[in-house]
Amino acid sequence: MIAEPKLASRAAVQKENSIVDVPSSGSVIQTPNALRSGSKQKTARGKRRVQEVSENAKRRHSERSFPRHRRVSQEHSNNGDVEAVTLFEVVSMGKSAMQSVVDDWIEAYQQDRDTALLDLISFFIQCSGCKGVVTAEMFQSRHDTGLQKKMIEEFDEDTGLQYKKFMAFPWILTVTWPMDMDCGEYPLTMPGPYWKKFRCNFCEFIVMLIHQGQNSVIYDSYLMDTVISLLTELSDSRIRAFRHTCTLSALKLLTALVSVAVNLGVNKDNTHRLYEEERNKMTSKRACHRQEQLEKKIKELQDKQHEIENMMNVIFKGVFLMRYRDVTPEIRANCMEEIGIWMKMYSPFFLNDSYLKYVGWMLNDKQTEVRLKCVLGLQGLYSNTLFISKLELFTSRFKDRIMSMLLDKDHEVAAQSMKLLMLISQNCEDVLSLEDCKTMYQFVYSSHRPLATTAGEFLYKNLLSHHQVPEQEDEVSKQKGRNNHYTSTIKTLIQFFQENELHKHVSYLVDSLWDCASPLLKDWESVTALLLDDPQQGEGLNDSQQSILIEILLASVRQAAEGHPPAGRGTGKKVFPAKERKVQVDDCVKIIEHFIVVLPQLLAKYSTDANKVTSLLQIPQYFSMDVYSTCSRIEGHLDVLLKQMKDVIEKHTEPEVLEAGSRAYQVLWSKEMAIHNQVNVSRSQLIDQWVDKFNQLLKDFLQEGESLSANEEVVYQILSTLKRITAFHNAHDLSKWNLYDSVSRILTAGSEHGGIPHQITIQALQCTCYSVLWQITTCLEGAFSKENVLAQRSQLRSFCEMCQNCLSHEHPAVKEQAFTVLCDTLIACSYQLHSGERHDLAPLVYTPDAKLQRALLTFIQEQVFTEVEQETQSKASENGDEVNKLDELHRRRSLLAAYCKLVVHSVVEMTTAAEIFKQYMKYYNDFGDIIKETLSRTRQMDRIQSARTLVLCLQQLFLRLKQEQGSSSCGSSIQTISTIKELARRFSLTFGWDQIKSRESVAMMHKDGIEFAFKGFVQNGQKQPPPNIAYLTILSEFSNKLLKPDKKTVYGYLQRYTGNQVLTYKEDGWISLVCYRASLLASGEEDDSYSLTSTDTFKESSQSNHARAMPLKRKLSNELCNSSLLASSDTNGRTPDVKVTPQFISTVIKGGKWLKCSQGRNGKETEEPPDIGHPQDAMLQDQPDATNEDVDIDTFDMEPA
Repeated sequence: MIAEPKLASRAAVQKENSIVDVPSSGSVIQTPNALRSGSKQKTARGKRRVQEVSENAKRRHSERSFPRHRRVSQEHSNNGDVEAVTLFEVVSMGKSAMQSVVDDWIEAYQQDRDTALLDLISFFIQCSGCKGVVTAEMFQSRHDTGLQKKMIEEFDEDTGLQYKKFMAFPWILTVTWPMDMDCGEYPLTMPGPYWKKFRCNFCEFIVMLIHQGQNSVIYDSYLMDTVISLLTELSDSRIRAFRHTCTLSALKLLTALVSVAVNLGVNKDNTHRLYEEERNKMTSKRACHRQEQLEKKIKELQDKQHEIENMMNVIFKGVFLMRYRDVTPEIRANCMEEIGIWMKMYSPFFLNDSYLKYVGWMLNDKQTEVRLKCVLGLQGLYSNTLFISKLELFTSRFKDRIMSMLLDKDHEVAAQSMKLLMLISQNCEDVLSLEDCKTMYQFVYSSHRPLATTAGEFLYKNLLSHHQVPEQEDEVSKQKGRNNHYTSTIKTLIQFFQENELHKHVSYLVDSLWDCASPLLKDWESVTALLLDDPQQGEGLNDSQQSILIEILLASVRQAAEGHPPAGRGTGKKVFPAKERKVQVDDCVKIIEHFIVVLPQLLAKYSTDANKVTSLLQIPQYFSMDVYSTCSRIEGHLDVLLKQMKDVIEKHTEPEVLEAGSRAYQVLWSKEMAIHNQVNVSRSQLIDQWVDKFNQLLKDFLQEGESLSANEEVVYQILSTLKRITAFHNAHDLSKWNLYDSVSRILTAGSEHGGIPHQITIQALQCTCYSVLWQITTCLEGAFSKENVLAQRSQLRSFCEMCQNCLSHEHPAVKEQAFTVLCDTLIACSYQLHSGERHDLAPLVYTPDAKLQRALLTFIQEQVFTEVEQETQSKASENGDEVNKLDELHRRRSLLAAYCKLVVHSVVEMTTAAEIFKQYMKYYNDFGDIIKETLSRTRQMDRIQSARTLVLCLQQLFLRLKQEQGSSSCGSSIQTISTIKELARRFSLTFGWDQIKSRESVAMMHKDGIEFAFKGFVQNGQKQPPPNIAYLTILSEFSNKLLKPDKKTVYGYLQRYTGNQVLTYKEDGWISLVCYRASLLASGEEDDSYSLTSTDTFKESSQSNHARAMPLKRKLSNELCNSSLLASSDTNGRTPDVKVTPQFISTVIKGGKWLKCSQGRNGKETEEPPDIGHPQDAMLQDQPDATNEDVDIDTFDMEPA
């Protein structure tokens, strides 16, 4: 908090004693706790005497100078509030009307201007957060030759204080403040609502002071000269608090003077008009004295206006020109905000290129706030058509810069720049070219919704709202049921969408236009009428335009029903106020009432076009269940809709059409709707028809004891029917039709005899997977007998066996489908059943055997960690695009993510992930984020087992390197060792900042690594190094993750294998050992002096941390000394079942806390918490590790299917 200074005025004391000596008067304004305790006793005693006099004088002075406010403050004091007696206290507390406070001060100024002015000076000093002393002495002569020597700002080494001496005519002021004010907060920067209100009150006080004194005190050549001198000098201080506060004060002062100048200009114009009227009168009716009074008043107003403009010039040149490029962003932003107000309020004086250039220059400022203030100020200028002529040169000079700000890194600046350009387009002719407009149109597809909606408004005003049709023709069109105006507008919108060739972003376009063109987009009657009309000569829409219009129709229906932006353009569903909610309900009623009637007609017309019917079949998904009961008159149209949906589904086998139809039946079949029974009957009839047809075809296709039939017509019929059944089985529980038995016959026949087309096998795998998952879901929701559970278990195992057989299928698509459905089923059987408390479902928990785990891992190695096939690459290069490569990469990422789900949900052994971790460096750009997240999640499950997996990965790579070396050159081997070492470094970085959490796992890695390096080595005096000694080079990358006690322990364990004799060897074969020893010893003085403590234990005392470290050290020492335990280290231990969150999320790295090591009383190192208050320590805490790679690039879903 800022100490509340108290006023002491020697002039006030003198006046209270009836002794007035203004020319020699002086003043001291101080805070009791301002000076440091290290000052001399003599200075302290002097200050105490001044303080006592000041407090007595302050009470008497405040009672006389502020009688009205004194009464108010007494009332507050009676109520228990703090009594406010100074201007700073009054303004900061804000308990009185600001106008009354200003009136009281003006009254006191008129009685004793020196005392009141000193109160005002102290107010500005206190508002800067100054805790020091202000001393004022009267300046006697304007021609004092030693005056310049007094204008200083220095540091007093004797007292440890800083002081600034400057002239605020007719005084020379000396401000003294403590040294720590440079880094402290002050009222304008303090957080919280209290200080936010203070800033508003502070600005209001300055404006009100000028407003109330515009007819009196501001023209006395005393008040304004002193205040302007004070603010100008302090705004040039190197202390940010003074510079910021006084710059803001000067800017607000200039704004208030601009308001006064505007009022004077208005009064002068009115007086001049009266003077002209009086002069134009006839001589007999003219009043000479009246004319002379008007002339005198005009002259007086001109003099006042000239004086005000001189004041504005002084402030502008003395403050603005010095501070508009200040190092502090807040000061620059204040300058840009106020100059925008000046140019708008007093355009004859400020609105010219001499002032506009400063705004144009600051459009390139690095700070977002400054650029935003510039753009907002320009919006106020371009919105007034009277200013446009004065902005022509500025527009031509800075238009390109404003256009480039559409791509500003800050979304708010980009959105406001779009609004500015829209104002320029409206009020300035031929400024924006056609290319500029096209560039602005593209932002309707921006992911930032405010920018996109502004661009949508610009698009609507420029392209969509200019189409007009003759009135007579429009009347004729209405008689025919068609609106030519609407048709022309829609055609323009469709043409715009076609030219951009962004066919997948229709929902973004509709959302951008929704706020300004919702009546156009919600005119579903006109849209459907346009779609149902047959194209005539030169009228109607062609096929491509119809497809786009149907997509726009679907997007508008979705926007009206859901009310939130599309994916990627919003943070989630918003809560609608009552008015918007009512509009949404009305739109939902209109959707049902209109489309339940029109949708069957649209489906009938476009039934042969798969893309169109896919979009049309999605419309029923947005039928609101809440409002369906209010639409009783539409019951008769449901049968027609269901019949037409059935006909469309029968005509198509495309997955998109079948999925859309399945979802439409699912929405209409909802038990919450009154039409449930009616839709259920229609759905059951449709599925019965498909199942009967499929069984009959399958019976003919699978001839008993003979080879499979190869009739292409029969194959097509089976495939099309199976596609429909599979699509509906995804959204509907079809267990009562017992599809698993019939469909599994296809997979069994394919594995025994072969000859099944791969398309049928793929659909059969997917359909049986849905059957198994629906059975598991039913078991979880209801109560089943033990016999049913055992039957389901047998079915599950047989399905997994069939999928395992398909993993060796000759067709790649079949293998991929088998892998996908097998992963989904294994995760569902493992995660969902483990997460529940149903012990009766324990038989359904399925763990794949070693053979199946090897098959899954082999599939990943063959399908994911391989280069893109040459055919795909050549095809992509021939077509000239990267679509095929991106699709292939997406496929491989999906397969890898599916296998990683098995690892993190403990479906497969964690050690199998070693093969995945090996590829971290080679495929970092493609799969680095997935592998890193898998490593992080396995570490959360079991730190020790995860570390063993890393050790296994590095050891396997090292052994493979030894096998591949053979007779290879030394250079190539070093390069390969460097690659493995770099991989180890990356693994080391994933342990993050917290060494406490990873302490045991890292120590275990070093123990296992030393054992591996010296495997088979016997200390018998031979100088031949062990065969795996080079592994220590790789292991040294993890040395920096050891705590200092652990480094000593690990070094002791290393000596057990090396001995003193081995340490003296200096042959090339022992270089790895030397490097490893150096990593354990040399870093002791550097790295361990800044070890990192756990965020969970950061708040513990140093004693608790030390006590916690010692048991861990003893535990590790005992383990290392136990030879039987070392010999029986298990690297193939099974990871215990751990409940894991099913959603993969990005790992967030929090800044670690530095922990200093210092010498205790006994010479032992102790851990001490950091000195958070020290600015350097705080800076170090906020600095992230530049080499830490534990920052995710992407996230992916790890929920079980």
